[in-house]
Amino acid sequence: MLHLELELKLFTLEIHLLFQWAIYMNIPKILLAHHTAKPLNVGGFEITVLASAEETGSYELFRLVGTEGKGPGPHYHPWDESFYVLRGAVQCGVHDRETLAYPGTFIHVPGGTTHWFTFGHGGGELFSITSHGNATKMFTAFDKEVNWESPDRKKLIELAARYGQIVLP
Repeated sequence: MLHLELELKLFTLEIHLLFQWAIYMNIPKILLAHHTAKPLNVGGFEITVLASAEETGSYELFRLVGTEGKGPGPHYHPWDESFYVLRGAVQCGVHDRETLAYPGTFIHVPGGTTHWFTFGHGGGELFSITSHGNATKMFTAFDKEVNWESPDRKKLIELAARYGQIVLP
């Protein structure tokens, strides 16, 4: 058993080093499904990092899955963020415009633009892409440092600000 654990750790290290080398060499890469990370708990919904900036060299890819009523409140950050609705309905706001988005809807949020969303009846699923590579670090910190059963809003606001995100009232 110990031998298998050591082999898995070595394999994981080899993959990490390979990604770092590929980024440095700017060569194409294929990320196999079994590499997908464990979902992060962010605000009571799940965010799975499909590809981080360390793996792509700049942008990040995410899968978001949530139950009805879950989603981030109004906020903004310096990175661009785009969403593509895969399943369910998502009530969202971007700047001064609100809409109920269904599968096939694409939403682009330029950096610095206030936005929010809430998963609708029956929950939903989104694909997201961000620029500048800071969201993975922030989502990971949210997962590790915030108790989402009873969140401390002041701590959440401070934590978000560390990564350049401003949470609005």
